[in-house]
Amino acid sequence: MADQPGEARQTARFLYLYALAACGGAIAYVPFLTILLPLRVTALGSAQSLDIVAAIAFCGAVAASLGNIAFGWLSDRTGSRRAWIAAGLVLSSALLVAMPMARDAVTLIALIVVWQLALNMMLGPLSAWAGDLVPDAQKGLLGGLLAFAPAIGALSGSVVTIEGLSGPDGRLVIVAAAVIACVLPVLLLGQPRPMPQLMAPRSSDTPRAAKVVRGMWLARLLVQVSEASLFAFLLLWLRSIDPALHENRAAGIFTAVLSAAVLVALLVGRWSDRHDRPIEPLAAAAAVSALGLAIMALAPSMALALVGYAVFGLASSVFLALHSGQTLRVLPQPQHRGRDMGLFNLTNTTPSLIMPWLTLALVPRYGFDALFVVLTVLAASAALILAAMARR
Repeated sequence: MADQPGEARQTARFLYLYALAACGGAIAYVPFLTILLPLRVTALGSAQSLDIVAAIAFCGAVAASLGNIAFGWLSDRTGSRRAWIAAGLVLSSALLVAMPMARDAVTLIALIVVWQLALNMMLGPLSAWAGDLVPDAQKGLLGGLLAFAPAIGALSGSVVTIEGLSGPDGRLVIVAAAVIACVLPVLLLGQPRPMPQLMAPRSSDTPRAAKVVRGMWLARLLVQVSEASLFAFLLLWLRSIDPALHENRAAGIFTAVLSAAVLVALLVGRWSDRHDRPIEPLAAAAAVSALGLAIMALAPSMALALVGYAVFGLASSVFLALHSGQTLRVLPQPQHRGRDMGLFNLTNTTPSLIMPWLTLALVPRYGFDALFVVLTVLAASAALILAAMARR
């Protein structure tokens, strides 16, 4: 993408370095929460591993929700995103490396809560920063670039779980180092082009625009409940089908699906920019996500289960990446962008408050199939909401 100053476009340099920083944000939590944390819980020797993982997800989500809103608001008030991002980077990396200090479930949960606060000191201002600097005409491209983040996060899980590479504690050091290497470049070298038109304060918004914001929020929440359920319990679900499955193979499956989503998200994001149709791709991706979940619910074998997961993982990853870019288009008040992005981030964290209890209510008695049926209905509802918005 060539820089075009006359068209008030953000530089390719900043967009690519920002996407790299978003990858660093994903590396900070994806391998830890999906692979390394469940293994650490298992290492505690408790017979209630599922309950402990659920409790960690619940407490961590509360901390992440509060932290994202608070630090987004603080970055609005101070007018500085960079300083908060840098402070969160340092603190969250140090706390991640300190995880081996937790020798029991209570200590581990407490450390996770503090780590989530520090992590969202970085992630909240980072997400708002894109709204300050990326114009609407590049929001689709931004969403496509953001699809790299979950893919790279999953790839980092595959890398750190390679047998013989490192022990449990060393894996955390590798993750922290990778996060720092990804986030620092945009802080030091990004040199973004100022976009004063994106920062002009607005006092109020129209009822229709407010309705669009609510629809976007609800649709993402519904899809995220589905995504969060698999995010936390993917390894346990796969091992319920094949108990001999190694964690590195699980991470590899996760990586392959998310990597495929990158190309699709980039193509669809560029299409939505060229045709100025931001909502239709979101509705289609939500519908395909529902299809994947339905396949998983009905799958009689590991092979078909993985096909269903591939369909769901691909579509939901495209949905979430593009939705992140288009959210910045619909937020009404630039002067409160950090706070409002924190409120939108509730769609990422609230599912972790819902999902553990939904899973515990359904899976022990009815199995994972029942859970997938419920998630299919939620994803299909998101598709209907967005399709109705696109028709208006």
